[in-house]
Amino acid sequence: MILDAHSHWLPEEIINNAHFFHKGWNDIETQIKMMEEAGIDRAVLSYPTSDAHLKLGSISQVAHVYNDNVGKIIKRYPKEFIGATVLPVDNEQDMADELKRTTEEFGFKAISLASSYNGKYLDDKIFLPIYRQAQEQDIPIFVHSQIVNPIGYERVQDALLTPVIEYVFDTTICIGKLLMSGIFSEYPKVKFIFAHFGGAIPFLQHRFDATYQMLRGMNFVKDLNGNPTDYLKNIYTDTSGDQVKTNFLLALELLGPKHLLWGSDWPAKKDVAGAISAVRGLDISEADKEDILGGNLEKLL
Repeated sequence: MILDAHSHWLPEEIINNAHFFHKGWNDIETQIKMMEEAGIDRAVLSYPTSDAHLKLGSISQVAHVYNDNVGKIIKRYPKEFIGATVLPVDNEQDMADELKRTTEEFGFKAISLASSYNGKYLDDKIFLPIYRQAQEQDIPIFVHSQIVNPIGYERVQDALLTPVIEYVFDTTICIGKLLMSGIFSEYPKVKFIFAHFGGAIPFLQHRFDATYQMLRGMNFVKDLNGNPTDYLKNIYTDTSGDQVKTNFLLALELLGPKHLLWGSDWPAKKDVAGAISAVRGLDISEADKEDILGGNLEKLL
């Protein structure tokens, strides 16, 4: 069984009001054909983030447009797709109401958040009610990198460096702030799933612990009641269509095979077969490969 933890589909209304996306992101039939050819049983549809809210007037408007349209996809293809609710983060009351509506009306099984919103990261207090609800109802939270003004954008503004570096580090900072704010320890049962191997977190795992221990010796940093990796190893990440063996090895060293989820990042990445083969070629047990390819996500959902 293969479950895709990271795929996208967008309604025309969002594509037409965003500067980056094209009609290929609205082609659900092509996605289904790809899934059949690759042997993918089901896929999570999550929001890739966009700037459509600037033209549509608000993130709330985008959330309702997205959720209503994905709800139609789920009703049409209930065996192929899993919905992840986009939350109207500009309206605290509506966040809880929209999560309730989409899970009950459409059967969505997850939450879709960006790593930040206008510089506000997921450690902000407005998200605490959502974490409580996610923990109580056992709803996983998929976190995609923010592509609108990610960290560093105002200083760099480069068409290549922004997606290659800034997207990745916006996710990295998001995880770091959740760690240092105590969210991971206060809400230990919330299942956070970060795209793209969790940014640079696997690469920084040893630096986190070594630097923390040095600074704690000077009483220069708050006491986490454990090393940073004690908390970081409990997050989940997806592979986002990556095929680089060293990236898998770093993630496996930090997270282990039970917290790594295969994802295609469709339609941004097209070599789905190659991304699956990358997992098949790892020097780990067949059981661990099957968990990464689908077993882990099945348990989360």
